Amino acid sequence: MVIYFGADHRGFTLKETLKSFVKDQGFEVVDVGNDHYDKDDDYPDFASGVAKKVSLGGDSTIGVLVCGSGAGVDIVANKFPGARSVLGITSDQVYDAKHDDGVNILSISSTFTNEEDAKKMVQVFLETQFGGEERYQRRLDKISQIEEEIKNS
Repeated sequence: MVIYFGADHRGFTLKETLKSFVKDQGFEVVDVGNDHYDKDDDYPDFASGVAKKVSLGGDSTIGVLVCGSGAGVDIVANKFPGARSVLGITSDQVYDAKHDDGVNILSISSTFTNEEDAKKMVQVFLETQFGGEERYQRRLDKISQIEEEIKNS
């Protein structure tokens, strides 16, 4: 499984920590940026890079995004068909989002999430599988249908 990472200047330090955390567990990590601290960078550039990779990568790719509030990267990521991003609040909430809703991108706030809680959320995100129950799949199918209707309108 490939895990794509992206963050703006406000999320850069936490992203670097989380990348190391994930690499140490043997996962393949690809950083789509920023690759250095730049106080003038913009989160849509990195969120779109991750979301595009996940959108095109199918079930074998997931992403982790970090910005100050987490909301900006989450909004951008959810613009891509097939990308299902959640703004992580707690590890329990991340579990539910991955298990029930099949999220494939975890967005994290660097301002409101400490390093330990961020690592817990990422760990749960990596370990949890989509539950696959009929009702969960039915809901994802409806989301795909909405995306298709928008694309064709």
